[in-house]
Amino acid sequence: MEIAEKPFTDFYYGADAPKPYLYPLRSASGKIVTRGFPMENIPGESTSDQHHRGVWLGYRDVNGYDFWQNEFSYKNKLAGKVVTKSIDTLRGGEHHGSFRGVFTWLSPSGQALLEETRTTGFFYDTALRIVDVDLTLKALVDTTFGDAKDGAFSIRLAEQLTEKNGGSIVNSEGGRGMDQTWGKQASWVDYSGELNGEKLGVALFEHPDSFHHPSRWHVRDYGLLAVNPFGSNAFDKEAPVSKFVLTTGWSLRLRYRIVVHPDMDTSQIDKLYRQFMSKR
Repeated sequence: MEIAEKPFTDFYYGADAPKPYLYPLRSASGKIVTRGFPMENIPGESTSDQHHRGVWLGYRDVNGYDFWQNEFSYKNKLAGKVVTKSIDTLRGGEHHGSFRGVFTWLSPSGQALLEETRTTGFFYDTALRIVDVDLTLKALVDTTFGDAKDGAFSIRLAEQLTEKNGGSIVNSEGGRGMDQTWGKQASWVDYSGELNGEKLGVALFEHPDSFHHPSRWHVRDYGLLAVNPFGSNAFDKEAPVSKFVLTTGWSLRLRYRIVVHPDMDTSQIDKLYRQFMSKR
């Protein structure tokens, strides 16, 4: 995907990956803000968690099957996979572009559990790069989302941006650092740091129309940034155990925005979030 004749990201799907993903994400200046592994081997970069591929959607417990740690190399007997049914409705322009895809979530035996319909939009201005993801999950059989921390809409950030390497994490509720943001409910989380001499951040927004807003967040000091609308007790042992059943034929909607931005304070991030809130 190019914006203003500059590369921004690519969408990968097909039989060689257990789920579709975006990689890499670039800033307005062209710096790559996502980790390279496992798509690329970059000296000095972490090679843990092969399933953290760029930007992706996955969840640990869907009818007991694992759509999170589902790399083929893991030989996980509970691993499901997401296969592509179609990619269509491709649109482009000088400042924006979009595509629509339909995907099927399959159990290890090949049973179709969910049909995912996803529209992804890309937007440009002189300082920002924006990705909007608006998707529905339709149950093809009665489908239970169990209570797990590992999920769901996720980004693995470049090593230099991580909190372990001096980066900072802040959420919409004023929480700072992994200790105050992991497992907490929030409308957005921003992860920022210095990348090759430039101060950059990646903010992830959850729209108020998204299922179970405000969700809890699986955000880690090693560079994982994920919003999880299904987990509860997995994050807070005083919270009730979550067990959401999506009945056959019914759907839920998830809406997210990624903003790759230059150095900003929380008031500027919150202003961008409010602009996203107004989008229907």
